[in-house]
Amino acid sequence: MQFPLEGLKVLDFSRVLAGPFAGRMLSDLGADVVKIEPPEGDVTRYWGKVIAHLPGYYHQQNAGKRNVCIDLRHPAAKALVNALVAEADILIENYRPDVMARLGIGYEDLSRINPKLIMLSISGFGHNGPESRRPAYAPVIHSEAGLIFRSHQEAASQQTDPHFQDLPLSVADTNASLHGLIGVLSAVILRNQTGLGQHIDIAMIDATIATDDKMHYDLEASGGTGPMRNEIYTLPFSAVLISTDFRLLFKLLVDNGHLTDPSPKDASLEEKIRLRRDAVHELLQAQTTEADFDALMGSINVAWGTVRDPALIRQQATVAHRGSIVDIDDRAGGVRPITQSPYRFSNAKSGVRGPAPHRGEHNDDVLNEWLALPEEAITALADQGVLLSDANDRANNA
Repeated sequence: MQFPLEGLKVLDFSRVLAGPFAGRMLSDLGADVVKIEPPEGDVTRYWGKVIAHLPGYYHQQNAGKRNVCIDLRHPAAKALVNALVAEADILIENYRPDVMARLGIGYEDLSRINPKLIMLSISGFGHNGPESRRPAYAPVIHSEAGLIFRSHQEAASQQTDPHFQDLPLSVADTNASLHGLIGVLSAVILRNQTGLGQHIDIAMIDATIATDDKMHYDLEASGGTGPMRNEIYTLPFSAVLISTDFRLLFKLLVDNGHLTDPSPKDASLEEKIRLRRDAVHELLQAQTTEADFDALMGSINVAWGTVRDPALIRQQATVAHRGSIVDIDDRAGGVRPITQSPYRFSNAKSGVRGPAPHRGEHNDDVLNEWLALPEEAITALADQGVLLSDANDRANNA
């Protein structure tokens, strides 16, 4: 079996998450993804557990890629980038919209060199808009797109934490990445028909709003028509989330003979709610094992989930069965865990293809394979300061 995207060449100029995640998924699908990293390195090289000079955050988002380190400010860098672009199928970048053009490597410049080039640009607020040059990371979009406000409202309705706080994952980044992937692969299909590439402008705020399944409630001021918030109960064996409206949960428990309605017919609504909640609470607390609780929920066909510590995610049955976390070479004589891509094909391969690269680790390999540059030409670029690498830095500091 082969990888679906074998043969595609990708230049990944992006950093942090929104771009690198898209590049990581393309690599997992078989593309030759070359990360073009600046001399100062991706900021994620400062985040996470460091093994073999590779921090965890950087490693997770860049595993399987190759790395060429270019000083884009060097006068000779543009010619080298142009040569690589002439051989590339896809280019990913997530700088602010004016940066690539200022460096002379914007889409208009590069499409003249390679009309088949598909360029994916991910930014907070898109190109050519009133906020296009505004810096943005995922938390900024979480705030601007209403996610933090809604999370606060829902928490306040449950009389829990009243303070505004960010989400515990960078969903605005990864949403933009995945929508970018759809755009890129759509452009590859179209290019097969037209012979021409595309510039794909993905705004994180657009991607977040487009994938917000609750946005219609806010746009139409109809929050009261939706289901009640899922509730979490701390039971003797664990905390669990029950994925249904409490009103339906109570009805199902009564209809299936697990409870009798404890509220008198003439009770006030407030008293009915209190008595019914007390009855459900007592029944749930009587489920002393996960098996007992699972049997109860199964009998009324209600979905539920354990409130699981992510540090223990590998113990989750499906995660373990599907290999959602795998161990790969840590480049220090051992292995380290990493998230696996979710693609499962019936007749093709996919998945993480190796550890993340060091800065400039593949300068020689990529420039020789893609451009047929001889060793002396590559050495000359390094001597000029166009190409850099961690290996040279460590040798010089030894």
